[in-house]
Amino acid sequence: MNKELDFIQAMFNSIAPKYDFLNRFLSLRQDVYWRKEMVQAANLGKGTLALDVACGTCDVGIEIQKQHKNQCKVFGTDFSQNMLSFAQKKIHSGINKTTINLAAGNALFLPFKDNLFDAVFIAFGIRNIMDRANTLREFKKCLKKDGRVVILELTTPAPSLLKNLYILYFKKLLPLVGAFFSKNAGAYTYLPESVMKFPEPLEFTKIMKHAGFTNIKWKRMTFGIVTLFTGVKM
Repeated sequence: MNKELDFIQAMFNSIAPKYDFLNRFLSLRQDVYWRKEMVQAANLGKGTLALDVACGTCDVGIEIQKQHKNQCKVFGTDFSQNMLSFAQKKIHSGINKTTINLAAGNALFLPFKDNLFDAVFIAFGIRNIMDRANTLREFKKCLKKDGRVVILELTTPAPSLLKNLYILYFKKLLPLVGAFFSKNAGAYTYLPESVMKFPEPLEFTKIMKHAGFTNIKWKRMTFGIVTLFTGVKM
């Protein structure tokens, strides 16, 4: 049994009811802007097939359909059943009403055929996976030739006064706010720890290259607290 996997799964099941609220609140709604940039970076065309891995409540999938006026076919997968339940409600309700196919799945063993997707997305999920190299290889298997992987992840700013202030907020204030609203202190203590352990952008691009991706690019956003990575399957 994978104790690490069980812990992450239980954590996301627990925080699912407050996940969207806390994402908006703790990022001052910057997470909405980050996802817009992420979807634009994929350069999707009409009728393309996209996969959102570790989709959570499906914000990325919804953004894809919003930008492309429901002209893409989108699949979302996550190993948290509670996250998928909230995603299902969002997909079929109100302003978000759209068509996205959901499936339970583990990023290391995706339940899809090889060479199927034009783009694979993962937002704020890759840092929760220790075996990132094999996860990226799994993404590559699912992609068509010339398909694109698009990764959005929390990172730490370059050394500066801003970094010091950010770490103070991230390690001290964020866990208190997250614990208060989610009622799960462990989840928002784990969050800053996982971000601090995530590789620097140049190091992560090396992992992408070793997994077989080419034309790898990365861009820091919002003073470097998130980084957007893209790569192509040749």
